[in-house]
Amino acid sequence: MNAADGVSVRWHVGQASAGQDSVGGALAGPDSAGPDSAGGQSAGQDSGGQRAGGAGTIAEIVLDRPAAMNALSTAMAASLARACAAICADRLVRAVVLAAAGERAFCVGADLKERAAMSDAELLAQRPVFRAAFGAVLGLPQPVIAAVHGYALGGGCELALSCDLIVADETAVFGLPETTVGLVPGGGGTQLALRRIGPGRAADLILTGRRVDAAEAERLGLADRRVPAGTAREHALALARQIAGNSPVAVLAAKRAIRQGSGVSLAVGLEVEDAAWRAAAFSGDRKEGIAAFKEKRAPEWPGH
Repeated sequence: MNAADGVSVRWHVGQASAGQDSVGGALAGPDSAGPDSAGGQSAGQDSGGQRAGGAGTIAEIVLDRPAAMNALSTAMAASLARACAAICADRLVRAVVLAAAGERAFCVGADLKERAAMSDAELLAQRPVFRAAFGAVLGLPQPVIAAVHGYALGGGCELALSCDLIVADETAVFGLPETTVGLVPGGGGTQLALRRIGPGRAADLILTGRRVDAAEAERLGLADRRVPAGTAREHALALARQIAGNSPVAVLAAKRAIRQGSGVSLAVGLEVEDAAWRAAAFSGDRKEGIAAFKEKRAPEWPGH
C-alpha cells in the first residue's frame, strides 16, 4: 500500500511456522523503525507492500499522513478500506495492529481543510467512502489492536473504538468533539462508545465534546492498557504476537462470539458461544493443541 495515499502496511512475523525462525521485528518498508519507535531496525527486507512471513503473520496498518496529523482525507479513507480488504482475505494473518506515523497524533479525524472546500453534494458523496473505511476496520475477522499516541479525536477516536483492544501511551488524548462543530460522530462513535463504556459515560464524552487523557481513558474503559510514552506501538505488537501464537481457529471464533454476543439476551449469547465452541472443538487446531500439551511442546497450528 502506497503511503502517498496516507496508509501503509507493514508485516511482522508473529509465530514461526514449522522449520522457520521467528523474527521479532518488522518486514517493513524504508522507514522500518515505524511510528513512535526509538530507532528500531527492520528484521527483513522491504516487503514492497506484499505480505511476507509465514504462519502467524501480523499486519500493521499505519495511518501515514504525519504532516496533517493523520487527518482522514477521502483518498486516505479509500486506501484504508483497500488495506483492510486485503488483510481480511489473507488467511495467514493472525492479528492486526492499527498504528500511526509521527509524534503528535494517532489521527485527528476528518481532514477539515478538504471538507471546507466541499459542496453539500460532495460531502454527501464522501459519506459512503468514510463509512466503508470505518466498517472495514470494524469488520476485520482477525483481532485488531489500536496503538494510540497523541491525539485521537473524532474519527481518530472512532478508528480506535473500531478495534478490539486499545493500547494507549501516556501522551494519548481521546475525544469525540463533533457536537462542538455542529456534527454528530459518524464513524460509529455513538454506538461503539455506548457498547464499550456504557450509555452514561458515552453521553458524557459525546454531548460535552470534552477530551480525556490516557489515565482517564483507562479509568473509563476507553483504553484497555496504558503504557509509557512512546511505547504504544511496541506494546501493541507484543500483544499481537501473543494472540498470534494461539489457535487461529479458536481466536477467530472467540472474536465472533464476543462481537455477535454484544447487545443480545443471555440466552442468545450462550447460543452464539456454543456455535463458537463447536467451531473450535472439532477443528484440527484443537487436536494439535491437545497433542502439543501432552507432548510438552509448542503447537504447530494447522489453522483449520
